[in-house]
Amino acid sequence: MTGRHVLRLFVLALAVLAFLQIGCSRRPTTQVLFVGNSLTYVNNLPAALSALAAANGRSLQADMIVKGGATLTEHFGDGSVARALAQRHYDFVVLQERGGDFLCGFVPSKCRDAKGSTMALVRIARNAKAVPLLLGTYQTMPEVSAVLVNEESQAARTVTVPYVAVSDRLQRGLTTSPKKSWLYADDMHPGPDLVLLESVLLYRQLFGALPATQAFSVHAPMYRPDAKFSTPAPISLPMLKGNE
Repeated sequence: MTGRHVLRLFVLALAVLAFLQIGCSRRPTTQVLFVGNSLTYVNNLPAALSALAAANGRSLQADMIVKGGATLTEHFGDGSVARALAQRHYDFVVLQERGGDFLCGFVPSKCRDAKGSTMALVRIARNAKAVPLLLGTYQTMPEVSAVLVNEESQAARTVTVPYVAVSDRLQRGLTTSPKKSWLYADDMHPGPDLVLLESVLLYRQLFGALPATQAFSVHAPMYRPDAKFSTPAPISLPMLKGNE
């Protein structure tokens, strides 16, 4: 073999190695389906999570099936989640119940419905090879907040899914940083800082590590509580880039 042939083979080997390294460095897009209500779409939690992921070098596509005041029982009953999972693969399904419906001591019938529907939707997600998880809701009264976190965590343990607690972290934020925009103007729905907190908690749950501390922007609709979504089908959000 001549020196020229050896050189050509060496260059070819380097090109193949570079191609393999580039291919290995590209992370697949994580597909996430949110199922919830106005607690999910006000200030657009799915879009915020997508932008946070992009700012940390990850590709995340978020869709959502949402309606103001909707319960998980409604989402199970109309078949929208099952249809969405049959039509497209999702890696994760994030379930968020209406605020306080897991407080069994207040309205037991709503609590039973919430637990039953959570179990049914978890089964549907797993059958579709997706990982379900329960995203907590919140209460601003400390005593009620503690009960809510306990009830939600028990519901998650019953169906053996990860639980992302929100209310206890919100309580901490309200105490240590009361001037932040934790809540929307109506003092009920999530404000920008609560959505950011939820995004960080979800990012850690999905990727196993906290995101880097850096600025990023979310270029997507910031929905109001009275936003109308006409059909019970996934709302696809654009792929978002961090630091825009």
